[in-house]
Amino acid sequence: MRNFVCSCGQTLFFENTRCLACNSRVGFYPDALDMRAFADGTAGPPGLHLCRNGIDYDVCNWLIGEPGNSYCLSCTLNHTIPNLMESHRRRWWKSLEHAKRRLIYSLLTLQLPIVGRAHEEDGLAFEFIEDKRTNPRVLEEHVNTGHAGGLITINIAEADHVSREITRQYTGELYRTLLGHFRHESGHYYYSRLVSGDSIAAFRDLFGDERQDYGKALEYYYSNKSSMVRDPDLISHYAQAHPLEDWAEVWAHYLHMVDALETAAEFQMQQGSTHLDDIDELLRKWSGLSIMLNSLNRSMGLEDAYPFVLSELTLKKLRFVHGLIYPS
Repeated sequence: MRNFVCSCGQTLFFENTRCLACNSRVGFYPDALDMRAFADGTAGPPGLHLCRNGIDYDVCNWLIGEPGNSYCLSCTLNHTIPNLMESHRRRWWKSLEHAKRRLIYSLLTLQLPIVGRAHEEDGLAFEFIEDKRTNPRVLEEHVNTGHAGGLITINIAEADHVSREITRQYTGELYRTLLGHFRHESGHYYYSRLVSGDSIAAFRDLFGDERQDYGKALEYYYSNKSSMVRDPDLISHYAQAHPLEDWAEVWAHYLHMVDALETAAEFQMQQGSTHLDDIDELLRKWSGLSIMLNSLNRSMGLEDAYPFVLSELTLKKLRFVHGLIYPS
C-alpha cells in the first residue's frame, strides 16, 4: 500500500479522513489511485464529492467523480450491510469497509476487472450479515464466510477481535484476519474470471481437478481435519480441502505479498518492490521481507506476521497466479 501526500506536504495514509497537519478533509479517489484534499470542511476537490457512506456514517473516505452517483466504487458493491441501529455493529461495519477497500485498492493496482451486479448478474458483490450466535433476533442459524456466484459473504462477527481470535484458536489456523477473508474469497470470484481455456489444464496440473464434488470435499475436510496431517507442499492446512480452496489460499497470499512489498518500497526498504510485473523479483524480495516481518514481530513479543513456509509447489502456484494477472 502506498502512502500519499496532502496539498500541504503532510504524509497521508489510506484510511485518513483528515490531514493531521492542516486539518483539511481528505479522501481517496480510486480513478487516480490518489488522495485528494478538500478545499474546506464540506466542499470536495474540484469535480469530486464524498461517498454517502462517509457523510452519513463515517465508514468511507472514498471520492466520486460522477455527479449523479451517491456511492463510491467500493460501496456500490455492497449488497447487504449490518444493522446500523446498534453502535457496535456500525463499528464492525467500519472495520469491514476498511478491509474491503484495501482489497479493492489491490485489485485496481493489479488492473483486474471490477464489475458489480448493476452490470452483470453474477458480478462482484458483498454481504455483511450475522447469525443467531451473535444476534438471536436474526433468522440465520449459521452464516459461513464464503463466495457464491460473485457474492462474497462475510459473517460480521469476524470484525470482532475477540470472536475472531476464539475462532482462530478453535480452528487451529495460523492466520485469520478480516483482510485475509476478503482476499481469499475474492480468489473464488477471480477464478471464474481468469481461469479458462488453455489455463484449465495448467491449473489442474498444479492444484488438482476442480470438478470433484465441492460439498462432499468440504464435508470430508471438516469431519477429518483434526486428524489430517498437513501436507507441507500446500500453503495452508485448509488448502487440502479442495483444489478451489487451494487456489483461493494461494490467490490471497499473492495479494498479501504484492501489498506488503509495495508498502516496504514506500518506506524505501531494499526488500520492497513496486515492479509488480517481475515475478522473480517479487518472490526473491518477499522471502527477505517476510523473514524481516517475523523477526520484527518477535522483537515486539508478537506472533509471526507471516507464519508460512512456501514450498516449491506453492511457488509454482504463485507464478501461475501472476501469469494470469500479467499474461506475457
